[in-house]
Amino acid sequence: MSFGTAIQTVLRKYAEFEGRAGRPEFWWWILFSALVGSALSVFNVIPIGDASVGAIFSGLWGVAVLLPTLAVLVRRLRDAGYGWGHAFWLLVPIAGLIVLAIMCSQPTKP
Repeated sequence: MSFGTAIQTVLRKYAEFEGRAGRPEFWWWILFSALVGSALSVFNVIPIGDASVGAIFSGLWGVAVLLPTLAVLVRRLRDAGYGWGHAFWLLVPIAGLIVLAIMCSQPTKP
């Protein structure tokens, strides 16, 4: 799956928690979200008018990608053979992200 196809798929299934998501779809989406989030955070560093503009952009981006990210995470966990409840690892700082990264890196299970 190419980068563009993965982004289109995630956006098309932005609130679909059923089904499965392969590794490319998940990791391309994570890369896209991180790159856009990083680009928007530049507005926090560069003083452009009101200093809160960057925070507003970053906050809006975070809200916009929250549901699609959770949906693709649940689909990826299911594809790797784990239940949706493992998404609660997101609530554990640092270690939870490491655990989820390992889980989401696992190959597809039938």
